[in-house]
Amino acid sequence: MKTLYYSHADFLLHDTGISHPESADRLRSIASVLDAPEFSGLIKASPPLGTEQQIRLIHTQAHIDTVFNAVPRHGLHYLDSDTVLSPGSGKAALRAVGAVCDAVDKILAGEADNAFCAVRPPGHHAEAERAMGFCLFNNIAIAAEYARTHHQLKRIAIVDFDVHHGNGTQAAFYEQPAVLYASSHEVPHYPGTGYPNETGVGNIINVPLAAGESGSEFRQKYNKIILPALRTFKPELLLVSAGFDAHKDDPLASIRLVEDDYQWITQELMEIAGIYCGGRMISILEGGYNLKALAASVAVHVKTLLAPELQTGK
Repeated sequence: MKTLYYSHADFLLHDTGISHPESADRLRSIASVLDAPEFSGLIKASPPLGTEQQIRLIHTQAHIDTVFNAVPRHGLHYLDSDTVLSPGSGKAALRAVGAVCDAVDKILAGEADNAFCAVRPPGHHAEAERAMGFCLFNNIAIAAEYARTHHQLKRIAIVDFDVHHGNGTQAAFYEQPAVLYASSHEVPHYPGTGYPNETGVGNIINVPLAAGESGSEFRQKYNKIILPALRTFKPELLLVSAGFDAHKDDPLASIRLVEDDYQWITQELMEIAGIYCGGRMISILEGGYNLKALAASVAVHVKTLLAPELQTGK
């Protein structure tokens, strides 16, 4: 497999302050494992800065202005109790948008089979007019809408295995049948959305996980609900909100996944991508707040993305 790896020093400029779980150390821990010799096959991609035009695919101009006007010259500015801006946050956010849109361009052009975008700030909580949950702009929603409008794709699937429900992504496509959004997440938990009766126009699939559930329940629910829905939908492009905070050691939730579960779900999604999408899959980092667990989980995720035997879903 040809796998693109997007990273950039600008992502480290987004300073969330002392003791904030969504820190630059998350990307440092990921880089420490992906720089190992076993990942030498990764194609390192330097993301361009995104544009306001790309952000406007999902967000209002008023929201864009609010975020950029609030970026401080010095110190930190809190958009809410969880969501922080520092002097480097605007550039980091633009670089994240640029990374995911560039990944769409390159994957659809056949320059690689799949991609892992190690970006921050994360995105799946950001709504059209609201930053929240550590998220400024909704990276994966922008990528999906960019693929739909710029590349004219008719069927795009987003799978979100972050432990928190991607309320912003769901809201962006709640009435857009060209995009299937399927999410597994702890319920009840932040942000308080993601119940099975939230179905959009039949394109929204929410699969709650109860506190304490482990990989066996996670796999069973994917096999019963999400994976069959993907096969029925037959996406042309598969996007993944890759949050690793459902790990048993993560401090922000109570699901008990381990590295083998992330290897399993990555392989299952790759096989579907191989059958329906020509292997085209883009993984975009969301959560994961225990640094050791995050690094180990990303390692198995990316190692699976690189696996040549999965290229055609074999």
